[in-house]
Amino acid sequence: MLSDSLVESFRTQLAALGLELADLRIGGTQARPLAQVRIEWPDTSPRRVTVDDCAAASRALEAWLDADGPLGRRYMLEVSSPGLERPLRWHRHWVRFVGRDVQATVAGLGRVRARIVSVPDESTVVLEPQGGTPRAVPLAGIRDARLAVDW
Repeated sequence: MLSDSLVESFRTQLAALGLELADLRIGGTQARPLAQVRIEWPDTSPRRVTVDDCAAASRALEAWLDADGPLGRRYMLEVSSPGLERPLRWHRHWVRFVGRDVQATVAGLGRVRARIVSVPDESTVVLEPQGGTPRAVPLAGIRDARLAVDW
């Protein structure tokens, strides 16, 4: 489980570059943690994340992690864009993608494809499962949500 302070620390480092944290996952082992960081430009920017953006973010994060990083001396770092099937992790993601379809694991529903109808408050999203009726779902009850893409 990620602590709010760890997420905020990564956000702060990326904000200095004008970037936002789209996703953060910490894995690996205790002796060699793996930080998987997905970056994006703010909603107001027409830019898409490039390889050069990922390289710049990686260099900045490495300097910070090497100096006083929360992961220790030995770590692995991966920096990438969120991709087409981007994860929806935080409230701002749900607000940004109202009207879009997601694939998500939802408590009480299981794995579903649903349209984001609205986000009435910080802790709730209204989802309309395919063939179903809209229902309010606590954000805390949603795991592994990603934008759905029809290939």
